[in-house]
Formats: sequence, C-alpha cells, structure tokens
Amino acid sequence: MRLTQLSEAFIRSAAYERRFLHKNPWDLTMVVWIPLLTVLLIWWIFSQTQITNLPIGVIDQDNGPVANTAVRYLDASPTLSVRQMYYSAAEAEAAILQRDIYAVVIIPEDFSRNILSSKSAPLILQVNAQYGTHSGIIQTGVQAVAGTLSAGVEIQRLIKQGMAPSQAAIAYSPISIQRISLFNAATDYQQFLASTVIPALLHILAMVIGATTIGRELRDKQLGHWYGFIASAQAYDNLSGSISANISDSASANISANISANVNNNVADNTVQNIAALSQPAAKLPNSTAKDNTNQKPVSTLPSVHMGVLLFGLLGKYFWPMLAYGLWSILALWLATPQESVASSAVFATYLGLLLLMMLSFWLGAIFTLGSFSLRMGLSATGFISAPSYAFAGVTFPYIAISDSAKHWSDALPLTHYLKLHIAQMQMQAPVAISLPILYGLAIATVVAMMLTALLTKRALAHPERWGAR
Repeated sequence: MRLTQLSEAFIRSAAYERRFLHKNPWDLTMVVWIPLLTVLLIWWIFSQTQITNLPIGVIDQDNGPVANTAVRYLDASPTLSVRQMYYSAAEAEAAILQRDIYAVVIIPEDFSRNILSSKSAPLILQVNAQYGTHSGIIQTGVQAVAGTLSAGVEIQRLIKQGMAPSQAAIAYSPISIQRISLFNAATDYQQFLASTVIPALLHILAMVIGATTIGRELRDKQLGHWYGFIASAQAYDNLSGSISANISDSASANISANISANVNNNVADNTVQNIAALSQPAAKLPNSTAKDNTNQKPVSTLPSVHMGVLLFGLLGKYFWPMLAYGLWSILALWLATPQESVASSAVFATYLGLLLLMMLSFWLGAIFTLGSFSLRMGLSATGFISAPSYAFAGVTFPYIAISDSAKHWSDALPLTHYLKLHIAQMQMQAPVAISLPILYGLAIATVVAMMLTALLTKRALAHPERWGAR
C-alpha cells in the first residue's frame, strides 16, 4: 500500500476524532483542561517549598528561667511554632485530636533546678505519629532545640570553671558531624514531590484516555464504522460524486450534506454498503464468513483489514491526545527545572522519556479495553495498574526497602523507570548516558504496545457480535 494511502488514513482518523471531540465537551476536557489543571494545581499545592512553622503546644510545669529559654528556642525554630501554652494534659490532647497542634512538649517540674544542679532534666515530647512527615520534622526540631540548650548550659558551666569559650565548645562536643547534602540540598518539596507527582497523575489520565478513546467505539458498536470511514472514504467520495453529476447542484449539495452528516453522526447509510456493512453484525459480505442464524449463533463478518491502514488510523485517532499531553509534558518539565542551570541534553532526554511514557500509557489503556472487549473492564485495569504505581516507584518509600515481590511489580511498571530517569537527570544531574537504557526500554515497550493494539483492534473488528459491552 502506498504511503499516500496510509497518510490519508491517518488524516481521516484524526479528522474523525477531532469532530468527536468538538461535539463532546467532556472528552475534550479530559484531553485538554483536566491535565492542564492537574499540572498547575499540583505545582500550586507544593508552592511552599519547605515545611515550616508546624504548630505545637507546650505544657510548662516548671516556669523557671531555663524553661522559659526552652520555650523561646522552640518558637524560634524554623520548623516549629508554639501555638499555645496549655495547663493540663487533657486540654493538650483535645487540641491534638482536633489537629490544632501536632505535638506537645512537656517541661516537667524542677526542670531548671535539675539543670543548675547538673542532674538529668528531660523534655517530654508527645507527637501525633499518624502524620509521618510532620512527626519526623517535629522530632528533629525538638531534638535540635534540646541539643542547643544542653550545649549552652554545659559550655556556661565549663566557662565558670575557668575554661576559654572556644575550649569549652570543643570539650563539650569533641566529635562533630559535617553533613553535606548532595542532592536537593534545600529540601525543596516542590522539586522532590511535585515534579514527580505530576508525571504520575498524567500517566493515570493518559491511560484513562487510551482506554476510552477506543473503548467508546466498542461500547457504541461503531468500531466497524470508524474503520470503514478511514479505509473506504475514497469509495464514499466517488459515490457522492456520481450522485451529484446526475441531479441538480442544489439537490446534490443537500444529498452530500446528508450523507456526510450520517457518517459524522455514526449512522450507517444503506447507500454506502462498504461502510455500513462493517458496523452491521447481521450483514453478509461477499468476502466474509457468517454462521447460520437458524441456530441463533452470532454472525461474524471479517472485512479485509489492512494492518498499515489500521496502524496509521490508530495513530490518527490518538493524535490529539498525544499532541495535548506532549504540550503538558513540556509545561511540567519547565516547572520542574530548578533555578540552577540544567544541561539541555538532560532536559531533552527527560522530555523524550516523558513523551514515551504518555504514548505507552495510551496504548496500554487501549490494550486493556480491546483485550476484554469492555470499556468498564479496561478502565478498571488502568486504575488498578496506574493509580498505585507511584507508591511502588521508590520516590516516597525506598526501593531497596520493599519486599522482593513488590520489587518485581515495581520493575514491571513503566512509571518506575521514567521516575528513575527524571530524578537522575533533573535532580541529580547525572550524565545522560546513565539514563539511555531507560529511554531504549520505553521506546521498545511503546512500539510493542502499539503493534499489539493494532492486532487487538483487528481481532475486535472480526468479532462484531461482542461489541456493545459496557
């Protein structure tokens, strides 16, 4: 088959989908507006790049000078904010249950006296560990305050004994830790979470669109009509031209408009037999095989399906979603690019990986729907695979810490491999060569999924008796 015929199938399929999206605002919203709003909303949610001023309460049972200093230090900590002073444990517990505060620090009686007497004087921290991130930050902040306060008390004691301040500081803590953060040094949650959550959500939406774009043709019993439109439009044009040559110009325009309207409205016209037969399970074509209706067996029509036309038709059908999600991918990466310079090769490799992930998501959604002949089952499968994929990707929970069975599942998910590429290139600024195997793998998986989608579509065309499942 000539390339011009394949390109015509692509163009006709893209025009078919464009008309559908124009007449169905909800499907257009899924392609254009929902992913755009998702990208912007997630970036806005994480606009505060660091977690600061977590509210805590304090129960001061000592009211001594050192206790007052401890309260001031807690409130001065960048991660903590003393919301209120409480006078009973029940009152503080009620505030925690109402989420007015996330923790309460109890300063016991004789706290100042014990410190001045060189006795143990602990600070009691009761934290709501239900919120893991909040809990960890609060514990770190309180521990830092306790360490600072202890160091100050001990250094002052040593100075009173006649030691120089510099020597007192060394004597208190002869071994220190020099911590250097190699990546995400500013603990920027916008870079750490938002830049990876956005591709995960786009992955989910892309799989849903992949399932619904081809699934609605099965559900509405219009799969044969779609293929007939992209494969037999030349015969339709010739028929329309012959009609217009034998009647008046005005009548010709009306008839041609009626035929076009019927095609666009998914109504099989009896005058276009080669298109209508594809969407009528009970019709017998000269080159088709059918079963006897006397036994009430399903009738199967197997039109001549050209794989090249079918493949280019599927590319045209998914052209608009691919175009839209390609643009949103550019926006997501532009937002994810940190202030410091990132190599253009790293940005290009990341964008190519995200584009391949989106295309693979479309084909996977189509595969699940075509494989089950049901849009409902296809959507269920896409939700089962894509929705929890971020949890297995090793971003929020360490990959090396999960079980072996979970690792196998994680390795089978395409999002896991893309996020490895994304973090390596956009956050760690690793050499592009490290991420090339991931790009090759995503490209191969996309091509295989596209060919499998074409084969499953051909199988679906051969079984019109199974169309219409919800």
